[in-house]
Amino acid sequence: MVRVPKGAQVLPDAEAVAREAAERLIAACGEAQGERIAICLSGGSTPKRLYALLAGPDYAALVPWTRIHWFFGDDRAVPWDDARSNVRMVREAFGHGSEIPPTHLHFMPSDEGIEAGAKAYERTLRDFHGADALTAERPLFDLVLLGLGDDGHTASLFPGKPEAGEATALAVPVPEAGLEPFVPRISLTVPALTSARHVLFLVTGAGKRAPLARLAAGEDLPAGAIRGPQVVWLLDEAAAG
Repeated sequence: MVRVPKGAQVLPDAEAVAREAAERLIAACGEAQGERIAICLSGGSTPKRLYALLAGPDYAALVPWTRIHWFFGDDRAVPWDDARSNVRMVREAFGHGSEIPPTHLHFMPSDEGIEAGAKAYERTLRDFHGADALTAERPLFDLVLLGLGDDGHTASLFPGKPEAGEATALAVPVPEAGLEPFVPRISLTVPALTSARHVLFLVTGAGKRAPLARLAAGEDLPAGAIRGPQVVWLLDEAAAG
């Protein structure tokens, strides 16, 4: 078995991971302080199943749709109806049963370029947060969802790229992706992604054993920079070996 990260929970399969994530998301909503809830979404096949579950018959009535503001951990600089867009994936996965107010989906703009888009998204985040500093008592998000790339990246923070080491900004342009599709992107940074009451990594499939082993060996990978007592890894048995 792969030496799993501290705080990891190993579940039978990808469906079980998605369902556990749904339960934890709903619990996080119940713990949220104030009227607004901030959740940061991830791309990928496992989160896609989670989003479909949330909008489906088992969970839709339990989700406080009118209170949740949905943000994106990253996206590719393509039109929002492009098949490579996380916006399109989320819209299709949520479907029409989620009843999300249109102003509660905060998309990453890239039509004026990724530099301008990253600055605009940072303004959106800071305006929503409403405070000068991110603190443990007042984090940016109630819940952040993340995945693990085959190379150890998370969001669009790739190994060896300068964006992975950004320590001040909340959002950065990513002109050169480390994996396909090789299109420019916008990504939240480590400070933004760790500023959360709860962080869930959803990791499924045998292809994730290699990056998990590299993290366990102490290799400096972007996913390993997302750490703290609020971070939980949900793995399926295929990923854990």
